[in-house]
Amino acid sequence: MLITEERLFKTKDLFVNGHRIKVAIRPGTKINHDPLLVCNGIGANWEVVMEAFKNINPDIEVISFDMIGTGSSSVPILPYRIKGLAKMTRQILKQLGYRKVNVLGISWGGGLAQQMAYMYPNICSRLILVSTTPGVIMVPGRPSVLLKMLTPMRYWSTSYMKKVAGSIYGGMFRTKPELVKKLTKKLRPNSVWGYLLQLSALSRFTSLRWLGKIQQPTLVMVGDDDPIVPVINSKILASRIPNAKLWILEGGGHLFLLAQQEISHPVIEDFILKTD
Repeated sequence: MLITEERLFKTKDLFVNGHRIKVAIRPGTKINHDPLLVCNGIGANWEVVMEAFKNINPDIEVISFDMIGTGSSSVPILPYRIKGLAKMTRQILKQLGYRKVNVLGISWGGGLAQQMAYMYPNICSRLILVSTTPGVIMVPGRPSVLLKMLTPMRYWSTSYMKKVAGSIYGGMFRTKPELVKKLTKKLRPNSVWGYLLQLSALSRFTSLRWLGKIQQPTLVMVGDDDPIVPVINSKILASRIPNAKLWILEGGGHLFLLAQQEISHPVIEDFILKTD
């Protein structure tokens, strides 16, 4: 494993079903708690995850990986489904030696997190759903925002990201340009095909028919100024999952985990470390 100089992240290339997967781990100091697996948003790479979680309680081990088609992972040729990604994620955890994890899904990654909790209840201890939906059957965000997300242009062009970040992500991204700078510093340009494959996978996913079968303790988190995912989607998730509780951040945008760590981290820490 390679240990980066700044944050002591460990990175490793794994090979699963012919795909090269870049995995990153921020080691934790407490061994009697399950680590936190973070499933990232569309087009985002592991460096963004670690930037969002770099100040979380050091007891918590954090795991992330570049989805196939993004970051340093290989680009698949054929389309895939979220169910197949859950199987792939299970293999990643097996290769890394993790028997149980808490699973957190951000935006697009929320679908994968839900699928993991449903398919592998013996692996997923707790579930955290952030700025996400039950899939294609959802209350959509603003059309002008969704149109901007049909391509990965914001990942290629810093100037374009600066122009659209406030309208896409809402919250503090509307008024704090330094947040945009922090985000673009960590983002990597995306493969167009890899990005389209992620959109395709999401277009064929819905969890509504089986949300009631998810039994893990679940935390549903959302900001009330999220142009991509209206709050009603989180209310639907929290109402359909039996052991779920809803947390709404006033003034929070789509990326409040990055923008307002001092508020969101304690909520996650309490849920992971102190909940029986």
